[in-house]
Order: sequence, then C-alpha cells, then structure tokens
Amino acid sequence: MKTRIIAVFSVLGAALVCTLLLSAQNVTTIIIQKGEKTVIAVPDMRGTGAAQQYMDVFNKTLWDELDNSGTFRMAPKTSYPLNLPQQPSDFKPPALFSEWARPPVSTNYLAFGYTAVQDNQILLYGNLLSVGQPDVQSATVFPTRRYYGPLTSDGAKKVAREFAADILKQFNVMSLSGTKIYFTSDRTGTKEIWSMDYDGSGQRQLTNLKAITNFPAVSADGKLFAFMTYAGGNPQIRIHTADTSRRQTFINPVSSTVTTPEFTPDGKNILFAATIDGWLQLMTAGIDGSGMRRLSNVKAIEVSPRVNPKTGTDLLFISGRSGHQQLWHMNLDGTDREMLTSGEGDVSNPSWSPDGHHIAFSWTRGYEPGNFNLFIMDIADRKYVQLTTNSGRNENPTWAPDGLHLVFSSMRGRVTQIYSMLADGTNVRQLTTQGNNLQPVWAKGTE
Repeated sequence: MKTRIIAVFSVLGAALVCTLLLSAQNVTTIIIQKGEKTVIAVPDMRGTGAAQQYMDVFNKTLWDELDNSGTFRMAPKTSYPLNLPQQPSDFKPPALFSEWARPPVSTNYLAFGYTAVQDNQILLYGNLLSVGQPDVQSATVFPTRRYYGPLTSDGAKKVAREFAADILKQFNVMSLSGTKIYFTSDRTGTKEIWSMDYDGSGQRQLTNLKAITNFPAVSADGKLFAFMTYAGGNPQIRIHTADTSRRQTFINPVSSTVTTPEFTPDGKNILFAATIDGWLQLMTAGIDGSGMRRLSNVKAIEVSPRVNPKTGTDLLFISGRSGHQQLWHMNLDGTDREMLTSGEGDVSNPSWSPDGHHIAFSWTRGYEPGNFNLFIMDIADRKYVQLTTNSGRNENPTWAPDGLHLVFSSMRGRVTQIYSMLADGTNVRQLTTQGNNLQPVWAKGTE
C-alpha cells in the first residue's frame, strides 16, 4: 500500500505533536498520523451597538478561516449550550467548562468573544481557551486580545481573519490571509493575468494587453510577477511589480517561443523555456534578462522549470526525451538528470511543496487514464498518491504558502475554473466562476 500523503495533522494531543512536526518559521508538509483532529468550538459572537449589523459577516469569516485551514474538526453549532460566553469571567465554578468538554460538544478548544464600537471602528475582544483544564487561568491559551478594523463588512472580515490567524499560530499553522492567487482568465475576451485573495474574493485584472497573456509566475517575496504574452507580436516574457503592475526591464532572447517563466528563490534569476534549434529548451538568465544561458541541449521539448524553494539548487521540469512528456529532476547547473515518473502517460505542471519534500503534478496515468488528474509524490522515496478522479480534467496544481493546501484548474464540462483543496484531496472549493480560468499560482502577499 502506498503511503498516503496529507497536508493536515490529525493527531491526539495536537498542540504537542504540532510543536514537534512544525516550527513557526518553517512550513512543513506533514504525513498523516493516526488519531483524531483537535476539536474546536466557535460559537457565533454578538456585537454591541452598530457592530451587530456586521456580525453575520464576521461569524461566517471566522468559521470559514478555521474550518478551511484543515487544522481542526469544527464542533457543530447545534450542539452548543444555550448560554454562550463572551468573556472569560462568564465561566464560574463548579461547572466551568463542563458543558463544552462533555458530549454533545466534546470540544478541546473554545474560541469566543464579542465586538463593540470604539472611535468609529469595530473592536473585537477575542479569547481562546483549552477546556480540559481545571480553572480559567490554566485554560487560557492566550489572554483577551483586541482587534481593530473599519466599521464595515470588510472591517469585520479583517478582525475575524486576524483572530483566526492568532488561533492558528498557536498550532504553528500559517494563516493564508494576505496570500494571493495569480491566474490566467479569458473573461474579458482575451487571456489576461488576474489575481485574487486565497478564498476567491477580490478578483482583479492585472494586465490589459488585449493579446494572449498567460503562464504567470510570482517571486518568492511576492513583489514581482512574470508571464508570457503575445502583446509585442512574437511571444515574450514580461515582468511586472505586484503592487502597481509596472513593467520591469527584461531582455528576451530571439526565439519563436518563450514560455513557462519561473523565479529562483532568491529573486535574482529567472528560468524559462525558449525555442533553440527547433526545440523548446530550458534557459536561465538574470532578472533583467542578462547572462542568458542554456540548461538543456537535447532534441526534445523541455519546459516548466521549477526551482526547489528550499535549496535553490535543483529543479523539476517536463521533458519529452523519453517519448511521452515526463517529470524530471536535475541540478540547477544541468547535471544529475533523472526521470521521476514511470514513463506511462503524459505529465505536466510540476510544483514543489514549500519544504521541498513533496511534488504536485498532473498526470494521465491511474484512474481515468487519458485524462489529467492531480498527484503528489514524495521526492525521497518516489511514492505517489492520486488526489483527483472522476472530476474532469485537473491541471496546474500549485502549493499554498502554508504547505497544507493546493490550488488547481479543472475543466468540468465546457469551462475551466480554479479550485482549492487540502493536499489530501479533501475540502475542495471553487474559487472562480466567470469565463475560463487556469494556470493558478499561490503566492505570498505583499502586505
């Protein structure tokens, strides 16, 4: 039986196990452990005065942030006691947390609080307790924290996300708030580069070149994005700033095809594929296009270079040198080439996990042979897991910065849309609906 790779931890004593498996500074993709996920109860909070009108938005945002993180099992709200706490002083002995710790709630943690209005801002008082403790003091995971935002729906979302991020931080899990997904969309009539928030909100057009523009890539610091466009006639790579979409200098090679750009982790160089001697070959150059050189020299198509974000010294790529396009691995200097897939079917769209230990890619092997599905492979032992089946043509998987989620495109019917999911294939969420949307890249935010 193949090892089942998953990007959520579901273990007893999650706080201890998370400390062992993760660090707050280093994102790690986790192999599934036996046991149950930590349970958290998140009762709907109330607001005083003008804050109350935004509480539906607040409560939904907070719930979704924690639920979609893949970190917890959410205790159903229908099981909660009638008297919901707003502050730690609401818990009195001898009952204390008994109504929350015992069935039907049976939660491990309780997130609660309330909102008010202060200086025309929404103010959240947020608390997190571990209900298995003998008193309020020892149960307090962190004391009451204050969060401020504009007195608007967006302000309510802001404080909910900040509170959720603080909760996730206690389990050494990165919040996705502030991260961005870049993608290609044809909703305006031509393919252009767009971006959106990690949950599909805030969709925004970044280019308006009125020509085929696709294959976005984003620098590790989230400050630059690159893409391929036909706006100048022949295909070329362009690099823009993420905050203003201002074009940067990049000298393209003289080639009939230039495509699949990729930044190195240090942001100093860019890799891509260009047609040389009639074949697409791997290339590297400085961030302005200087110092260009070839990385491959074979009579076969080689595209999609993807640099290991952890080491910066090795890369994945797709090569047709064996006949069918397959997933390959080599050093950044072009040495130590090896094929990672079996030679069956066709492979495309490789992506490294943030820790450099796992790979996501599309493959026509396995269930529904002939159709692309998503797979994850452990780079060390070459064991793989198929994540999608019977759900259309699934391509372009990219890891989220938290190492727990993937974003991908899926053609279901006649249109292609973008979805996210946990890296075990669960919690699938559709993020786009207008036009055709593809080639998503999940990137660190600039804020």
